[in-house]
Amino acid sequence: MILSGGETTVTIKGNGRGGRNSEFTLSLLNELKGLPGVYALAADTDGIDGVEDNAGAIIDPELYARAEAAGLKAEDYLANNDSYGFFSRLNALVETGPTRTNVNDFRAILVLPK
Repeated sequence: MILSGGETTVTIKGNGRGGRNSEFTLSLLNELKGLPGVYALAADTDGIDGVEDNAGAIIDPELYARAEAAGLKAEDYLANNDSYGFFSRLNALVETGPTRTNVNDFRAILVLPK
């Protein structure tokens, strides 16, 4: 298990929707490409990822294949900074509602043994 906290940064190059946590998760999904045994979550403790209504996003080994089957290319969504659009189409947004507790952004990555 890998745990980390703190706010990441995003270089804006597109006009899509999404915050830094869902952007981080989409970048990770794009790099892992469905690697078996790896699960991840990135979210903001206040329940708001940037200005969106989600706290972040979650991935599992099957999500990459589901995206490909739906014709969703992670690279295209990253190029447009549209991680919200990508994960909303796959029902993989973390939606807690506002928590009114802004402690930190956090990431959890679980790597299961083979």
